[in-house]
Amino acid sequence: MDSMIENAGAAPVPGRKRKNDGLLRKMAKRYDLYLMLLPPLAFYLIFHYGPLYGLQIAFKNFNPAKGIIGSPWEGFGHFERFFNSYYFWRLLWNTVSINLFSLLIAFPVPILLALLVNEIKSRAYSKWLQNITYIPHFISVVVIVGILNVFLSPKTGPVNQLIEAFGGTPINFLQEAAWFKPIFIGSNIWQSMGWQSIIYIAALSGVNPQLYEAAKMDGASRLRRIWHVSLPGIMPVIVILLILDIGHFMNIGFEKILLMQNNLNLESSDVISTFVYTTGILKGEYSYTAAIGLLNSVINLMLLLLVNRFARKTSETSLW
Repeated sequence: MDSMIENAGAAPVPGRKRKNDGLLRKMAKRYDLYLMLLPPLAFYLIFHYGPLYGLQIAFKNFNPAKGIIGSPWEGFGHFERFFNSYYFWRLLWNTVSINLFSLLIAFPVPILLALLVNEIKSRAYSKWLQNITYIPHFISVVVIVGILNVFLSPKTGPVNQLIEAFGGTPINFLQEAAWFKPIFIGSNIWQSMGWQSIIYIAALSGVNPQLYEAAKMDGASRLRRIWHVSLPGIMPVIVILLILDIGHFMNIGFEKILLMQNNLNLESSDVISTFVYTTGILKGEYSYTAAIGLLNSVINLMLLLLVNRFARKTSETSLW
């Protein structure tokens, strides 16, 4: 007991102090790198962590005149109202179905494009293909929706003119709810597949060429080499990007949906993000839509944790 008391009152270990001093000297020498961390750190503190204080309005009847603190508590009333609303299942189904179909259809497309580019022997044709698929990424969402309106116009659109040439009747694609999801997902694939393939192309360039030579000597065809060499080589990248995509599974391109949305296709186009905008911003129901947004974020967090844990156990590749 006496020795424990003596140790508790002992002076700091000199070696530990020298170690801390050495760390401070190293940080002082590379102060420029730490200064570069300040802008992104300030960005996340101000725009991501700071607004978390306002999440409490999801449990209050927020009144701008009284402020967040002065507004009365509501508890889970806003959540119950959303769950019991007639539009709950429609919003949930539209949000989940669009993201699920995008994940199943759109996620593999950049991988296939990267594999195609990697297998093209002509460098000139490979660069041409990459440039053609990259360009749509730099077109704004407003222009993309404008292009869709022009091409899919029931009277002057080339798509309907082609349908009429084959004896069909024109289709008002953007006014029919059944066509909204295919058009939205298809245009997203066209716009983003080239840009998203860049990271896969970079990962394929890091695959050891000797593995391809060994597989070729063993008699493996091109498809076999892709399946047994290329895909396993980029599988860690695929898993990481899949986890990141599922981490914002409940979030959709809000601006594009809002621009494509109208009263006739509302049955398929009304999702949680657009509902939060129209009800919260335009109608001023801040607490109600804050509760919906919080629920949306909690679902994303739960999906991220579950998928990351599953990936860590099955493939030993995960975010943490």
